[in-house]
Amino acid sequence: MHMSKYKGKKVLIVGFGVSGVAVAKYMAKEGAKITVTDLRQKAELTESVNACADLKIEYEFGKPNSKTFLSAEMIVVSPGVPLNSKPLDEAREKNIPITNEIQLALNEIQVPIVAVTGTNGKTTTTSLIGEMFKADQKSVFVGGNIGTPLLDYVLNDLKADVIVAEFSSFQLELVEKFNPAVAVFTNLEEDHLDRYSSMAEYRDAKKRLLRACSGNSFVVLNSDSPNLIPFGEESPGKILWFTKRNLGAEGMADTWNGAYLDTRLKRMVLKISGKEEAFDLSLFRLFGEHNKENLGAAICAARVMGVSIQAIQSVISTFKGVSHRLEFIRKKDGVFFFNDSKGTNVMSVQRSLAAFHANPIILIAGGKDKGNDFVPLAEWVKKRCKILILLGEAKEKINRAIGDYAETYLVGTFEEAVLLAYQKSRSGDIVLLSPGCASYDMFRNYEERGDYFKKLVSQL
Repeated sequence: MHMSKYKGKKVLIVGFGVSGVAVAKYMAKEGAKITVTDLRQKAELTESVNACADLKIEYEFGKPNSKTFLSAEMIVVSPGVPLNSKPLDEAREKNIPITNEIQLALNEIQVPIVAVTGTNGKTTTTSLIGEMFKADQKSVFVGGNIGTPLLDYVLNDLKADVIVAEFSSFQLELVEKFNPAVAVFTNLEEDHLDRYSSMAEYRDAKKRLLRACSGNSFVVLNSDSPNLIPFGEESPGKILWFTKRNLGAEGMADTWNGAYLDTRLKRMVLKISGKEEAFDLSLFRLFGEHNKENLGAAICAARVMGVSIQAIQSVISTFKGVSHRLEFIRKKDGVFFFNDSKGTNVMSVQRSLAAFHANPIILIAGGKDKGNDFVPLAEWVKKRCKILILLGEAKEKINRAIGDYAETYLVGTFEEAVLLAYQKSRSGDIVLLSPGCASYDMFRNYEERGDYFKKLVSQL
């Protein structure tokens, strides 16, 4: 019989999105007394409220109430909520435990976890690893930041051989030791500077995953990402590196432990304790060099977890990619339309521009600014873009940074952006939505933004 440690406990859930709903259902099942607080009004949260219609919950919408925070016995914070708010600071002084949905799930999970984090490439890498386990006939639960809350695994009493979980830096902020079987770091670049006071603070959030590891965890690191090199020295676990460099040609393959590219033979080599295995990339269909990095990370993680070479190879040859990540939508009058709505930071846009080699690009960008510096895009825009179409809250800022390097238009709506892009395009052009910003100024999330873009493009 499962004894609940939350029975009768006063639990406050801060933020009522997808993960907040999962926590409410879990705590209701455990017999806790639940209060939910969210800055948004009830009307904006109908989906969440309806999902919990049959649960006993007290709601507080709008401005947070200090009293509610201080009378809670436990506070569960959603990833979108900054941890330095006044009510949370007061609760901390009173030693009220503060946790999040991911940690609640980690407390209960007994099976091995492959944890994936990084600035870009998390979702693609997480999906690749999940598919590799599936191809090897292993039962796998894929969740976390990728869409399905990790707590759903616990809530639905699921049984899997392994869990592949994507962690955002926000989710890691409250994570304690949990000893992942594998921790993957795809890269580490400037992002979320609207939330963190500095790059160092952001790096520390990511580093919590490194600290959660033990001596028998595998730590998979990107050697092409300078900010991750120090992680190698601080890692408690066994390290594997991955790179998109051709180490064989550079004469550096001898001492390598991990994955590298053999560009001449179109394959990726995995070298673990001196033993080499090669994977054929001739059918790998994801655009862009960065996806070779994501693949290298996935191969390292899957292989150390015992996934067969055959299963990994079959996924390399059939994987079609993740929605909203350089997703090909349609070709109309010789013009190719790509949806990269998941590109919510500057490096991400740079990678997407670099993924296309010859065709002129019409780039649609803009949205809610996360404190990013757009100047590093100037070189890429000059080289690759014939036209820039900017929209959203950040359009003036982006225009100041890179507007001089292409023919630039500032528009008010998404409809205008798509129509203008189509009017200005010639056969052979690429119209690319890669916003470099968050979506919250116009949309609920990047999925909604990408789906709307796809709808507009399909109606042209």
